[in-house]
Amino acid sequence: MSGSLVLDDVGRRYADRWAVRHVSAALQPGQVTGFLGPNGAGKTTTMKLVAGLLVPTEGTVHISGVDVAQDPEAAKARLAYVPDRPYVPERLTARELLHYVAGLFGLSGEVVRTRGLDELARFGLAGREDDLLRTYSHGMRQRALLAASFMRQPELLLIDEPMVGLDPEGRRLIKRMLRRAAEEQGACVLMSTHTLDVVDELCDRVLVMNHGRLLADGTAADLRALVNTERPADVTLEDVFFALTEAAAD
Repeated sequence: MSGSLVLDDVGRRYADRWAVRHVSAALQPGQVTGFLGPNGAGKTTTMKLVAGLLVPTEGTVHISGVDVAQDPEAAKARLAYVPDRPYVPERLTARELLHYVAGLFGLSGEVVRTRGLDELARFGLAGREDDLLRTYSHGMRQRALLAASFMRQPELLLIDEPMVGLDPEGRRLIKRMLRRAAEEQGACVLMSTHTLDVVDELCDRVLVMNHGRLLADGTAADLRALVNTERPADVTLEDVFFALTEAAAD
């Protein structure tokens, strides 16, 4: 199934401080979108608003046409969210995690035995299905959560800082799997990251945020042209990042 994500003038306020303000974007199925910004820019708050973990103070979020605030159960059935600190129930095995997630979303045991175990294998966890998750490294826990997410075949995949703590092999695996989610499953993938080379290599589109506001939205080539219209090929994504975020700070 393919999905879309539409944010329409979304904002979130805490007392007298706006963490996110006037954010609008429309993300398409089959694309991997990189979400960039310095620490405290509002990226994680925005992702939590999309995931239904926070309610917007203003504006709306729609996943495949479903309003997240108005119909949270239907929206959450369409998405999977993997946070930057992958919490797993440590007393469960990876196989039991799959059954637990399947139960939450009304999937059968047969789905676990087929698609779920296949996803564990694709994420490099074959042979570790019955090991307790507390014995897993950070990267393995993240891959177990991603396998459980892929088992559900979500229309929208939200993933926060997926490359933290991974070795080169793990980074390559995650990139390949995110690309597969977009191209083969038609998912809309939104990835928050500080790893600019991964964004340059993997992402079809880039959003840049700072101080709670969206500064830029386009392909990496579009963003390079914002910095140097005459010779955009000479501009790195790091140049773009600092040019946009430093200008917003002035």
